[in-house]
Amino acid sequence: MDIEETALPGIGLRHDFQTRGGRRVGVVSHHHHGRRDIVLYDAQDSDAVGECVTLTAEESDVLSELLGAPRFVEKLADISKVFAGLVGEQITITPGSPFAGRLLGDTQARTRTGASIVAVVRDHIVQASPRPDFQFEAGDIVVVVGTPENTASVAALLRTG
Repeated sequence: MDIEETALPGIGLRHDFQTRGGRRVGVVSHHHHGRRDIVLYDAQDSDAVGECVTLTAEESDVLSELLGAPRFVEKLADISKVFAGLVGEQITITPGSPFAGRLLGDTQARTRTGASIVAVVRDHIVQASPRPDFQFEAGDIVVVVGTPENTASVAALLRTG
């Protein structure tokens, strides 16, 4: 499924996708307070908003739980059952991490450790396959796949640089 990401200067990010039934749906993630707007575009005009539901950070968390974002992380944690020798680890970016506020590409994690950063979970929202220009924030949960040794190396890298 294609997800279109649009920066909204001064507001945040909007992610849009089209359902199999042809409806366009969007989620606006505001920079502040964890607010999210769920946008259902008009069925006749996919550029016009038909309905918008505004959710607080707490309501967004509840909806995320209901829609199964944590299951994504659980499935990655079980990856060792599918691929012998590989593990999935979750590493939190702490406020003291040298990478809090920096780009994923700055870590050079794959080159330096051999492990892959496959997702980042922020405020219960999964950013799968983050790009090198993804900016880490304190509290992000970084999902790493590799051998036990190289995932431990990523954990050390994100803690100390």
